[in-house]
Amino acid sequence: MAEIKVPDLGDSITEGTLHKWHVKQGDAVKQGDVLAELETDKVNLEIAADEDGVIEQIVRQDGDSVLVGEVIAILGAGGSSASPAPAASSEPASAEPQVAAAVEAPTKPADVTAAASAPEAVPAPDADTYATPGARRLAREQGIDLKSVQTRDPLGRVTQDDVEAQARAKAAGTSAPQAAAPAPAASAPAAKAASAADAFAGKAVDIQKMSRRRQTIAKRLVEAQQTAAMLTTFNEVDMTAIMDVRKRRKDRFKEKYEVNLGFMSFFTKAVIGALKAYPLLNAEIAGDELIVKKFYDIGIAVSAKEGLVVPVVRDADRLGFAEIEKEIVELANKARNNSLSISDLQGGTFTITNGGVFGSLLSTPILNAPQVGILGMHKIQMRPVGVDNERIELRPMMYIALSYDHRIVDGAEAVSFLVKVKELLEDPESLLLEG
Repeated sequence: MAEIKVPDLGDSITEGTLHKWHVKQGDAVKQGDVLAELETDKVNLEIAADEDGVIEQIVRQDGDSVLVGEVIAILGAGGSSASPAPAASSEPASAEPQVAAAVEAPTKPADVTAAASAPEAVPAPDADTYATPGARRLAREQGIDLKSVQTRDPLGRVTQDDVEAQARAKAAGTSAPQAAAPAPAASAPAAKAASAADAFAGKAVDIQKMSRRRQTIAKRLVEAQQTAAMLTTFNEVDMTAIMDVRKRRKDRFKEKYEVNLGFMSFFTKAVIGALKAYPLLNAEIAGDELIVKKFYDIGIAVSAKEGLVVPVVRDADRLGFAEIEKEIVELANKARNNSLSISDLQGGTFTITNGGVFGSLLSTPILNAPQVGILGMHKIQMRPVGVDNERIELRPMMYIALSYDHRIVDGAEAVSFLVKVKELLEDPESLLLEG
């Protein structure tokens, strides 16, 4: 018998949400098989089996919040729970069609199978109580009736934490909750949803739980605005020269490097050139210290199905145009396929975000803390531009925005940084020298 635990998720991540189980109780699995998908603040990760066996117990269900190292399932030796399944009567078989209809459906048949295959004798009074093996063992040791334990699990399952809380209450002389106590906990989500719906006076609404990633995005954006003295400065770029280079070089570039020559490589190079000239935009605040970074890991904001992510192009100053384009394409594909790793997202010294792909003409990007600068790109639009005192021409123009932390970056430096970006973009050959 082996415990399936939440794996180490990286230095900054301590918990996640069980997004989806890919197996159910009683299933035989082989080493390397994907058992479940875990949603974290940054990416979704797959939890795989470390050895062959049979899923004896699913301890935590879809939607549960879990900590690193927490046991989420029990894996038994191959064949150890193959025979009990039929002995659990026809209930699991009758519940099987519900699996495709609802995420919560595996809960009941899973627990029935567990009760049938448990190797230890279960006292008759507790036979109908859904509880984890650890909870049952602790309840026997403490002399606690499982029926009297109040659980916080919305599905009414008794965990070891619930039994421990009951034991502490018993030791303190607190009266034990009655068996009917779990009912409010089980109906709490429904009651909360009902009360939220009532607020709209019978109007049609769709109430959805925010994903962990969306909750984290919301929290970090608010924190960025509350902790940083954030300001935004604007400028505009004449894209004529870049568009001319792309028009002349794109076919040969694609043929040679097997990737399109996009705008992001030009902007990445221009940002690096400006960061070298104004290094405080490549810094961060750590307590009462200022850390100025001498490397250039550029974050590229990507809109994925489950929310915005910012994968990082490492040491972008050492990469050529083709290498930058390939890296961005690879990271964007991984983001949309939900296959980014934690290492793809960690770090980053400065961020570029492109609202122009969605048609945005002008915006104020929010800092990606702890970074102190973010560049916003926007839609390219033909606008009349005075090229000299006598001529006005239609030119492809783009507004660009720099949001910065005024605690360490002064306005003059921020404006100068953005002007430098503009100058480099309007003279693409200079990017070979300064970017």
